[in-house]
Amino acid sequence: MLSLPGLRLVAASILIGASVSQARPGLAQVTVQQYEPRSTLHVPEHRPQKSRFPFIDVHAHIWHNLTSRELDSLVGEMDAMNLTVMVNLSGTSGDTLTARIRNVQERYPGRFVVFANLNFRGLDEPGWSERAAAQLEDDVRRRGAAGLKVYKNLGLDLKDGSGRRVATDDRRLDPIWRKAGELGVPVLIHTGEPVAFFDPIDRYNERYLELTEFPDRARPGTRYPSFESVMAEQHRVFRRFPGTTFIAAHLDWLGNDLERLGALLDSVPNMNTEMGAVLYELGRQPRRAREFLIRYQDRVLMGKDFYGSPDEYRIYFRVLETADEYFDYYRRRHAFWKMYGLELPDEVLRKIYYRNALRLIPAIDRSRFPN
Repeated sequence: MLSLPGLRLVAASILIGASVSQARPGLAQVTVQQYEPRSTLHVPEHRPQKSRFPFIDVHAHIWHNLTSRELDSLVGEMDAMNLTVMVNLSGTSGDTLTARIRNVQERYPGRFVVFANLNFRGLDEPGWSERAAAQLEDDVRRRGAAGLKVYKNLGLDLKDGSGRRVATDDRRLDPIWRKAGELGVPVLIHTGEPVAFFDPIDRYNERYLELTEFPDRARPGTRYPSFESVMAEQHRVFRRFPGTTFIAAHLDWLGNDLERLGALLDSVPNMNTEMGAVLYELGRQPRRAREFLIRYQDRVLMGKDFYGSPDEYRIYFRVLETADEYFDYYRRRHAFWKMYGLELPDEVLRKIYYRNALRLIPAIDRSRFPN
């Protein structure tokens, strides 16, 4: 079996149309990484520059305190897109959280809300669970956190003092989930990775390009539990704490199986989800995705993950709002295929863009949005 570096070399040598030894004179030798055909298809195009309705991005990350110039630039771009409120999921905790909230609220009150994060240091020590729950309460009640964001290290790479992987449904975390419910704040949790990251890296893997460019994203069975095991741990937590609101990040990595995601939403009423960084799943199955979003219009939120170019958001607008056909996603390694518009009804767009977030994240200022 080839190592990951070996696979990268193989990828670099795969030719489209002919192998090196069989290439005909004058035939360009193109690798998978280089192949980027220009479509000859002519179809109507619509390129919305801003969303039809104001929207809340529930999945953003600001890792440092912004300078005045950075903040002014960011808010200017937000205004141009109709991005009314950004949820910064990277607030950390304690004094750092306080500083990050103050950094954005003093200059632009109401335009940002910030989530707290867990600190797993001392996990094995007696009383850690109670201290962590108390810290969350302090972060919410005194410092102004709007919710709790849990990163993907839980369930994958986080280990306790004995070297054992800390599962998402580890009982030591129960007081934290319970406390979030008591405080009335949501838990936005990223568990697992795309299922293709757990699969063999071969010619059948649809994320082959990404996994050859970023081999460390693979989750081989020699080092990690299976996709099914990791996700089942998360779902047990959701069911164990029906009084806590959970937002499963990235369509819970089930955007490729909307039937399954729908069945999960049906069986777990306190679970919601958001589409950060997985729009490519919806855009490749427009009829099924449209049907899904209409049916679960009260359970899905707008999110993008990592603020990049405003042009990336505009692909979201194009997929959600238009009926355009066969256009590019904004990141080729995520989607080696084309997008199609869903042309969602206005009422569904309003819920996805802002109404669902207003209901689930009470700290957001409702006065900034239409009814």
